[in-house]
Amino acid sequence: MVKLSTCTIGLALMASASAFAPGVSNAPRVGDVALSAEPGAKRKFAMKTLGRAAGILSTFALATTGVPSAAMAAKALEVVETVDNTKKIVGAAAGVAVAGAAAATVLMKPKQGFLEASPYWDQSEVPVNVYKNKAPFTGKVVSTKRIVGPKATGETCHIVIDHEGKFPYWEGQSWGVIPPGNREKDGKPHSVRLYSIASSRYGDDMTGNTGSLCVRRATYWDPVIKADDPAKKGICSNFLCDTQPGDEVVMTGPAGKVMLLPEEDPNTDYIMVATGTGIAPYRGFIRRLFVEDTPAAEAYKGQAWLFLGVANKDALLYDDEFQDVKTNHPDQFRLTYALSREEMNLDGGKMYIQDRMKEHAEEIFEKLDNGAHIYFCGLKGMMPGIQTMLEKVAAAKGLDYDEWLKGLKKNKQWHVEVY
Repeated sequence: MVKLSTCTIGLALMASASAFAPGVSNAPRVGDVALSAEPGAKRKFAMKTLGRAAGILSTFALATTGVPSAAMAAKALEVVETVDNTKKIVGAAAGVAVAGAAAATVLMKPKQGFLEASPYWDQSEVPVNVYKNKAPFTGKVVSTKRIVGPKATGETCHIVIDHEGKFPYWEGQSWGVIPPGNREKDGKPHSVRLYSIASSRYGDDMTGNTGSLCVRRATYWDPVIKADDPAKKGICSNFLCDTQPGDEVVMTGPAGKVMLLPEEDPNTDYIMVATGTGIAPYRGFIRRLFVEDTPAAEAYKGQAWLFLGVANKDALLYDDEFQDVKTNHPDQFRLTYALSREEMNLDGGKMYIQDRMKEHAEEIFEKLDNGAHIYFCGLKGMMPGIQTMLEKVAAAKGLDYDEWLKGLKKNKQWHVEVY
């Protein structure tokens, strides 16, 4: 008598998959499916049924994860003679494990919805200043990684911090960091420094237990000694860039609401303008809208346009991630760089962020007239050049710039966070 259920097959595939699952101890190895098969039709039926089951899992895995077909494993099934002339169908472990792992991953992977408001766009309960200077939170560093090339102007690091799910935040908010030690001038503890959070609320690992910072090491080049002057280096940025896994970071916040995404209308266009580490909040935006499995991503139908200004290609931040999003969402995500030391503007000068925006001024104005939101984050020195450019374009279009800008601010379309 042949007994074969989809449950049995699923368990077999899951068992074989677990042998290849990272980080799982004592995982069972290859799952064999034993059948009391008789010669002829029943054996053929058993083979066909197992093949179909593998095919079903193959289709499921391929459609949901893009993992290679389990049907390839079914083709590798072989019939092995046993001592008592019964038959044993043995799955080719590697092929089945691939499909089984894919199916298991899809079935067990949590949807990014457990940190959402209800409805997801409701900002009435955004966490603000949960932890203060006198009662801060202590997180632990998971990793610190340099994320710029050798020819970048300075060092920028991506730092992942574990907060155990006790420090909720939203995309666009900042964390305060209190560096260890005391100030030399008066012996008092160092004051808090604010850093825009560079991850979505779910963190890079999507567990809701971590958050990330994008920090440039602040140094001062002394032209007299022709070297960095350690007495004038940035206290907090150097502390963060020097951290090792397990190091403690004293934190406050989360701070701010000005950079939040207005998600109620999923057709809203976003124009994001950054210089250097001002990219941080936009990385969180982009992950939320295009990378993670969130209600916001599922609903979003607008276009997000990122302008980033840096010195050269080696100074580009998160370019590999952004290029992937651009490839996967070509109609919804646009990426425009301004490389000041490698490109020239239309007047023959260095290509700054305002010069690149000027090339697209007509489209930017049209988007803003249609309700788009524009964000600015980075060094405050970028704003005068950008505003001068916008003012000239507005004048050429016959607009009163001050009134135009006043209208954007009134409609909450204008978001600025510079330092």
